Amino acid sequence: MNIIIAGAGKVGATVAHHLAAEHHNITVVDISEDTLTRISNQLDVMCIKGSCASRTVLEDAGAEDADVVVAATSSDEINLLCGHTAKRLGVPYTVARVRNRDYLADLDNLRRDLGITKLINPESAAAMDISRMIRLPNAADVDTFAKGKAEIISFHVQPGDHMADQPLSHLATKIKNLPILFCAVERGAEVMIPNGSFVPQVGDKVYVAGTPSGVSQFFKVLGRHSHRVRSAFIIGGGRVTYYLLQQLEKLGIQCKVVEKNEARCRQLAEWFPNALILHGDGTDPELLTEECMPASDVFIALTDRDEDNLIISLYAHQCGVHKIIAKSNRQNYSLIARSAGVESVVSPKLTTAYQILRMVRGIQNSKGSRMTALHHIANGQAEAMEFVVCSSTRNLGTPLKDLKLKNGVLIAGIVRGDQVIIPEGNSYLQVDDIVIVIAKDSGIVDLNDIYADSFGLRGAL
Repeated sequence: MNIIIAGAGKVGATVAHHLAAEHHNITVVDISEDTLTRISNQLDVMCIKGSCASRTVLEDAGAEDADVVVAATSSDEINLLCGHTAKRLGVPYTVARVRNRDYLADLDNLRRDLGITKLINPESAAAMDISRMIRLPNAADVDTFAKGKAEIISFHVQPGDHMADQPLSHLATKIKNLPILFCAVERGAEVMIPNGSFVPQVGDKVYVAGTPSGVSQFFKVLGRHSHRVRSAFIIGGGRVTYYLLQQLEKLGIQCKVVEKNEARCRQLAEWFPNALILHGDGTDPELLTEECMPASDVFIALTDRDEDNLIISLYAHQCGVHKIIAKSNRQNYSLIARSAGVESVVSPKLTTAYQILRMVRGIQNSKGSRMTALHHIANGQAEAMEFVVCSSTRNLGTPLKDLKLKNGVLIAGIVRGDQVIIPEGNSYLQVDDIVIVIAKDSGIVDLNDIYADSFGLRGAL
């Protein structure tokens, strides 16, 4: 497809990187010549210098032949104008990143009036990610599928876990009635799809697919005590915090927020009277101790500075807080945080980029098995995808044991109506099933792409 990406920041560059690798024709538009030079040196894309809000610039970028325009600059107004202009130029699909909550108050009308296909709010999406992590505090990450009927969670194997240093098959009798499946293991820089003889080691990051109740029961089998989160200590009162407080209020969680901007504190106190809003420096250890941060069930670092979020999260870890979540848009900081014991890291910009990628892949395959969800796992080394099975999907009704899948591909779950099926040899696919697929290599767009050859059957010539 011909795709124009307006804005070459973290979001735009990430989207361009993945889509260029999938052999789309990418044109990047940005006002910074230095940024475009860096992008052109890294990727096989065309670069256009100028404002994406300009009709002339969009025409120069090839809008008349474009299939998709992605507006991902740092300005909401420019993104909205870019999406609207692209639509008037005849671009079939447009997506715009919008952060201002005032614009999102009447989302459907705004999208309809401007003709923009999809509006994405990074902070709202990040808040949803955090609320899922809080619901299951033993998990490092939680990705949902089939409208919450299934999920893939990750956790690090700890000393004392009943699965440490023994084959997964030894857990079989304990989990045989649980709707879960071990679908991937991250060990250092290596990602593996385990079988029954695989031996997890302390420090491994394990990914498990299953129903929400099945995953919760699994942690009990693992020997971990689960407790309901009742209190949250949040540093930073920005946009993510605004959306997160809305979520946590619904869950009945008592929230304490430390924000250094006094005017912002007054706003938050007005919007959320049930939360305790404190004016102060969230990086001050004395303040954190005075306000009983170590006694909180969950600590969440959401300042605008990744460095501060990393430092105060490490301090919370030293203080013994059970669940710690940090915001970071820089992958190197995320790796440092996780290696130091801060398991859960959210990135609004990466979340936005992956939402855009899911949309583009869905458009690309609008006539096939539609991709309805896309999550990057294992530090981006694997993907978890959700497809809706259609009549053009091959090998319908064929037992999975007779299918020949590509190396590094696993069918991790099948949702049929309200039933979540953990796949085994005699399981099969039928039209309208929702299928969860794990793949170590990117580039799978259609469900038919998971097969090793054009037949997808064992023993086929």
